[in-house]
Amino acid sequence: MNWKEQYKSFLWILGFFLFAYFMPIEDESFSAAIIAAFDLVRWYAQEHVILCLIPAFFIAGVIAVFVSQNAVIKYLGGKAKKWIAYSVAAVSGTFLAVCSCTVLPLFSGIHKRGAGLGPAIAFLYSGPAINILAIILTARVLGLELGIARIIGAVIFSVVIGLIMNFIYRKEENERQTAQLALPETEESRPLWQTAFHFFVLVAILVFANWGKPDTTAGFWYFIFDYKWILVSIFGILFSLSLIFILRLNKLYVGAGSVFVLIFALVWSHQPLIPFTVAIVILTLILTLSKGEPNEWLGETWGFTKQILPLLGAGVLVAGFLLGSADNGNGIIPNEWIVNLVGGNSLFSNFFASIVGAFMYFATLTEIPILQGLINAGMGKGPALALLLAGPALSLPNMLVIRSVIGTQKTAVFVGLVVIMSTLIGIIYGYFF
Repeated sequence: MNWKEQYKSFLWILGFFLFAYFMPIEDESFSAAIIAAFDLVRWYAQEHVILCLIPAFFIAGVIAVFVSQNAVIKYLGGKAKKWIAYSVAAVSGTFLAVCSCTVLPLFSGIHKRGAGLGPAIAFLYSGPAINILAIILTARVLGLELGIARIIGAVIFSVVIGLIMNFIYRKEENERQTAQLALPETEESRPLWQTAFHFFVLVAILVFANWGKPDTTAGFWYFIFDYKWILVSIFGILFSLSLIFILRLNKLYVGAGSVFVLIFALVWSHQPLIPFTVAIVILTLILTLSKGEPNEWLGETWGFTKQILPLLGAGVLVAGFLLGSADNGNGIIPNEWIVNLVGGNSLFSNFFASIVGAFMYFATLTEIPILQGLINAGMGKGPALALLLAGPALSLPNMLVIRSVIGTQKTAVFVGLVVIMSTLIGIIYGYFF
């Protein structure tokens, strides 16, 4: 009998028992934090899972099955020139409107296919930190200088943190690179442009389905928001064609499924989430009945779902309990404490803003109105930038999943680097502005 494992299980059970036994349920602040935790989980399930995470899981499955390991290694692995690898990883987030949790399946996918630790970490940070929507909204709502500082800081961060991680674990990465160099060159099962087209269509669906409402009812950004479901429908048609002509799926299955989704879209045009969900269910059924690569795609997608979704759920629950939700206010840590601790531009206020930002959960673009409220309540500009740099790229749920992919030590180093660099940049920015 492995007594170490048995004692580990015993300690988990004992900890849960003691928590349940001494749980101060009669305390109003504790009860409010419990409600806030479940409110955040409900909001996350309603607003984030179907439109954000599930498409991201399917995109990660595409990377795992249809993007060859040699292709990933060519641009992001040991065979790639560093300036190419880090450039590709650092700017990729500009084209993805994803949050710290939605980027996780994509990070897991490219790391699994052979991307080096440094470029993979750069991609992990850049994805949620520098998407173009967040940068534009930051500049418009919080000020041009803060928007510019955010994009410069985020691009530099992603590269510097990736290089530092690669340097710290250079021995392990050298061994991994040697193994990659020994891999034989394999022929692509289909032209690269076909795989790129299939990937692009899925990314477009993810981006437009999650296009946030701008603060004005005029201009290009609102035009995109107003017609976003029409755009999603257009890319949905292209996706059906890709399933037929690129993946060679059964035309009858895909055609019947597309007509079925179209009927739901016409009947429930005022509730686009319904036909979107139906489309996911039909795609799952078609891939289940298929063989070869399409079935493997579903298998990889399900693998990412099993690995990531439970950890995200637990992390969101804990984050809501500690820090509260938008609709139900404070968690067990009152918001007033946070505001009082991040005024001015001291080392402590910037460090505290980085820590709070690292553990809070921000959906795409939600960090901006939250930060606007904190600034109006007296938050300093330096801590504001520190939170902007640490917050969207990290969260408690995000950390739990990263740990399952690269291990506890590397996750701790990554989180520490983000917090330290956010603190330093916040101090520098607060000093000049």
